[in-house]
Amino acid sequence: MSEPLSNEALDQLFRTARTYNGYVDKPVSEEQLHAIWDLMKYGPTSANCLPARIVWVTSDGAKEKLAALALPANGDKIRKAPVTAIIGMDLEFYENLPELFPHADAKSWFDSNAELAHATAFRNSSLQGAYFILAARALGLDTGPMSGFSNEAVDAAFFADQPAVRSNFISTLGYGDPATIFDRSPRPGFDRFNRIA
Repeated sequence: MSEPLSNEALDQLFRTARTYNGYVDKPVSEEQLHAIWDLMKYGPTSANCLPARIVWVTSDGAKEKLAALALPANGDKIRKAPVTAIIGMDLEFYENLPELFPHADAKSWFDSNAELAHATAFRNSSLQGAYFILAARALGLDTGPMSGFSNEAVDAAFFADQPAVRSNFISTLGYGDPATIFDRSPRPGFDRFNRIA
């Protein structure tokens, strides 16, 4: 049985963690990117489908290419961030299910049902995107998840060699600069948005 995390750990993952608009001048290593994946891959997905496909944008050329496909304010964030992760989703994730979920013929659930495959890929890649954020925070990094870019253009620019992959969202990554955040927006209590049936 697991024990509750310390208050310090809960603060780092949730209560004092923030979404950053900019980062201090400190690099993020390739080893850290591997470490994020090596944590986030353990987060649950339907039938262990793991549909997320990530492009880690680190070079100046790739940053400029991605920034040009985003809204101007987001483009500036991408150019200045040490890394931006493009969280994509493989619409043909089910091709890997014989390996990833050998307990049943899960591939047959999806390979003739494009609507179900799309919904499953979107839902579970979104979950994996959340695991990415928590993994980064757990490792002492900060993130800036965002929309505000052309999915079609990003797909053409970064997933052209993977025609079944579509972008979901993007997130900057680094060591957050406290000067770039706003005051925390409201987080209502339990009774406002919850009910127990």
